[in-house]
Amino acid sequence: MAELSYPLAAGSRAEVRTASEKSVAEITLDAAVSGDLRPGDVAISADTLRLQAGFAERGGNPQLGENLRRAAELVAFDDDEVLRFYEMLRPGRSSAAELDSLASMLAARGAERCASLVREARDAYLRRGLIA
Repeated sequence: MAELSYPLAAGSRAEVRTASEKSVAEITLDAAVSGDLRPGDVAISADTLRLQAGFAERGGNPQLGENLRRAAELVAFDDDEVLRFYEMLRPGRSSAAELDSLASMLAARGAERCASLVREARDAYLRRGLIA
């Protein structure tokens, strides 16, 4: 693969792929109007999120880079699961044991960065008395 530059869609459009493996160059107004595009055709891929994370980190924003790396892990989950994770992470919505279970499930499914964040949230909630 050639060296990619930011923004990804502007340079090597044929090399940047969506979640369904379509190249970004294939995402056109004509394709949308003709009905040739499906939701996965316009969803970002984990690889693209990791590329964006690298750009963020090289640009001096490691926090954004880490958020994008966690997002790359989450593309493996369907929307309903991600919304359930979000709901569980809201203070007071889950017990420490439920958050432990969520972290274990995330890690088992390859989302170790997300699992680590859940454990960090659990610890902070316990310190602040927000959960039992």
